[in-house]
Amino acid sequence: MNLAQMLALDERTAIAAVALLAGLGSAGIVTALARSVSAVQPEDRTWLDTPPRFLRLLWWPTRWIAHLIAPLLPARLQGGLAVRLRLAGLDYTISPAQLLAHRAAFGLCGLAIGLGFAGAWGLSATIPGLAGATAGLLIAWSWLDDRIRSRRRLMLKQLPFVLDLVTLCVEAGLNLTGALQQAAAKGPAGPLGEELHRVLRDVRAGKSRADALRGFAERVGEPAIANLVSTVIQAENMGMSLGPMLRAQGEQRRAERFARAEKAAMEAPVKMLLPLIACIFPCTFIVLGFPIAVKFMTMGL
Repeated sequence: MNLAQMLALDERTAIAAVALLAGLGSAGIVTALARSVSAVQPEDRTWLDTPPRFLRLLWWPTRWIAHLIAPLLPARLQGGLAVRLRLAGLDYTISPAQLLAHRAAFGLCGLAIGLGFAGAWGLSATIPGLAGATAGLLIAWSWLDDRIRSRRRLMLKQLPFVLDLVTLCVEAGLNLTGALQQAAAKGPAGPLGEELHRVLRDVRAGKSRADALRGFAERVGEPAIANLVSTVIQAENMGMSLGPMLRAQGEQRRAERFARAEKAAMEAPVKMLLPLIACIFPCTFIVLGFPIAVKFMTMGL
């Protein structure tokens, strides 16, 4: 056997060894992933709410990532995320670890999409991958903030009408619990009705009505509702009639809603200024200036 044959044999041996190591490493990674996925216990959601559709899109990766990161989360971070989930009405839907896992899953999904586009267009994988991962994280991050804002806005919009229903029921002879039950059953569907059902559920579970209402104000975190709850509790403790007080609260909430609408109407021209300058005005100038430019070019020729 000459030197060339020995070198060729050594090269084939090295390639075979590298391939064997790569196969063993891939098999080990697949085995570790399979064990990690099988370690996720089935979730008992008997007493939990159904997750929104946005959360159900990547529910299995979310559960798996949450199983991995839950022991690593500090208590302070979990407490802050629990407050945000309570404001969004999701404290009985997902855990703080599942919220972070959902954001990570969307980031990984965006990363995969970016790498797919990079491979299809023959680009470098760094920039599209980072852009896709960032977009996925931002979408999942902003979804919770948008849900909190829309929930607060809809709750304040429905509050005057619900207060009118409660006032009507109280003046008709029902107690406050019965009035809240009728308002939750007959009122508009939305976050306020869900919170009223939760107050009634807490009362049926053994809480006092005052504690259930205080919990309602803490979950919502809205000054108008906190003011209403404190006024109702104070009126009950002093033995006052609830009808006139609830009617005054309804008028005040309606005036506040009208003031918010006026404020939004006055802010609209300022918010439209940037789209006008950046988008509409350039298009208008192009439409008006193109025939003039063509005319000058024709005259010059």
